[in-house]
Amino acid sequence: MFTGIVQGMGRIVAVNQPSPDFRTHIVELPLNMIDNLQAGASVANNGCCLTITEIDGSQVSFDLMNETLAKTNLGRLKAGDWVNLERATKFGDEIGGHVMSGHVMTTTTITRIDENEFNRTLWFCLPVDLKPYILTKGFVGLDGCSLTIGDVTDDEFNVHLIPETLERTLFGTRQAGDEINIEIDPQTQAIVDTVLRVMAQNK
Repeated sequence: MFTGIVQGMGRIVAVNQPSPDFRTHIVELPLNMIDNLQAGASVANNGCCLTITEIDGSQVSFDLMNETLAKTNLGRLKAGDWVNLERATKFGDEIGGHVMSGHVMTTTTITRIDENEFNRTLWFCLPVDLKPYILTKGFVGLDGCSLTIGDVTDDEFNVHLIPETLERTLFGTRQAGDEINIEIDPQTQAIVDTVLRVMAQNK
């Protein structure tokens, strides 16, 4: 389980890909994230829950299977690229964002960016399959960041980012056209699916 509060950014130092449907990322973790780290632990990379396979100092290896490569933006990354990172939540930790599983549903694209001196608003393409779950003032996970949804139109939605988020995550350098991992709020999904099922049964 994760909270969507990114703890740092890591640089991919190497990518090993023995076949099209399998690859290993070696990521340089920031020093504040390596304390008591163990093989087998879970770390979210751009919001995608990955398992540590090897540890060499601050360099950590993650294996990516075909499903991960197909559903996320991780398969397009190369050595030198950066990822948002969050270690798994422990019982008793403060949940400053919202509960996230690290199971990315699909990717979306930044369509445009509005900004001024203090704020940055990112607009995203609204995936058709996720339309029922993207609600104004609801939660969404974008590249591992727990964010509040702003406006929603027929084919777009946006989030408003403060300077702290821009400084601590990849969203400070993201541009229109960039591909972003998306995870909808599981509680919203459960409620919406239940309502739709009951409505269908009462027709």
